[in-house]
Amino acid sequence: MRVALFAVWVVVALIALLPILRHRSLPNPAPPLATDELVKDPVCGTYIVRSRAVSLQTAAGPRYFCSADCSARFAG
Repeated sequence: MRVALFAVWVVVALIALLPILRHRSLPNPAPPLATDELVKDPVCGTYIVRSRAVSLQTAAGPRYFCSADCSARFAG
């Protein structure tokens, strides 16, 4: 009998606490960095993460390449 009464109290407590626990605010994850965007190499068409790409400044703005070889082909 005591076990059943204890179980009822546990269920009532959970029902009372559930709305509070659901509305508990979790920390917001950090937004992804802009440097983690995928960019397309204009020479070979490969997509690469901007932070790992080889960049070359042009009159039209920065261009991103998968390797120094593709950068040299574009410039040459």
